[in-house]
Amino acid sequence: MRQNRVLWLLDRLEREPRADALIDTLRRGVRALPLGRGRDLLHGRWLGHPVHPLLVQVPIGSWLSAAVLDLRPGRSRESGLLVGVGLGAAAPAAVAGWVDWAELHHPQQRIGLVHALSNTAAVGLYAASLVCRVKGREGAGRAYGFLGLTAVGVGGMLGGHLAYRQASGANHAEEVPNVVSAGWHRIGSVEEFPAGEPVRRSVDDVPVLVVRESGGAVHALAERCSHLAGPLSEGTVEDGCVRCPWHGSVFRLSDGWNVRGPATAPQPSFETRITGGYVEVRLRHQNGGEPAGQGQGNTTRSGAAHGHGDHD
Repeated sequence: MRQNRVLWLLDRLEREPRADALIDTLRRGVRALPLGRGRDLLHGRWLGHPVHPLLVQVPIGSWLSAAVLDLRPGRSRESGLLVGVGLGAAAPAAVAGWVDWAELHHPQQRIGLVHALSNTAAVGLYAASLVCRVKGREGAGRAYGFLGLTAVGVGGMLGGHLAYRQASGANHAEEVPNVVSAGWHRIGSVEEFPAGEPVRRSVDDVPVLVVRESGGAVHALAERCSHLAGPLSEGTVEDGCVRCPWHGSVFRLSDGWNVRGPATAPQPSFETRITGGYVEVRLRHQNGGEPAGQGQGNTTRSGAAHGHGDHD
């Protein structure tokens, strides 16, 4: 069977480095924006997943509806209103998209840059469509509208490639509860975990971050960042949290909660206990910290002495 030509072009675009200098300049500019806490709002940390796909529904829906009305005579006024609504809604959607884009890898940013250019072209075409409609040039307004919808379709295809082929915005730790087996897992002696230092271990081939506090409490999280699978064991530990070394997401060690983006999903967390001088971990569910395994009622769960009892 022949290779899909579109996929071949997209795969080639992912590997094309000629725009990387521009990408780096744009990324620095977006990261330098004084957004404060608004940055996490735009990432969608409050929503649990990126907010950009939600915001784009308004302009896309408005413009598609305008195209349907343009197929019927005498509905230019209503079509123009929908075009205007789409233009107004495009701005916040674009800002959220750029904020997410600035925290991606280069192959994703290359696709994302063309995605943004396509959507920018769509905005320009729809702006021209609206001007023509206001001036009474309905035929030209409809023509610009259909061209804009074509550009939106190309942008949507590229956005789908970003989301589903390149896993941009996906939770990269989602599979952990489905891979780690139930029950306690021994991961090493207490001496193997220096106080305050992140250590990487493995449970059922799943990387696990382990941090022992100076007071003896032991914390364990899935080691690959939920944002883009960054190695948390190479990050910094401070104030009861770990910061991802790749894009700066911050997670609470006690329960994996994402206290700062760009990560929009928490890290799977583990209960811990010390038995005979060895550290053991057991996956906990995210819904209130209940243990993942069944039939574990006779085991001693990590209490206040191990820093987890107050999170169960």
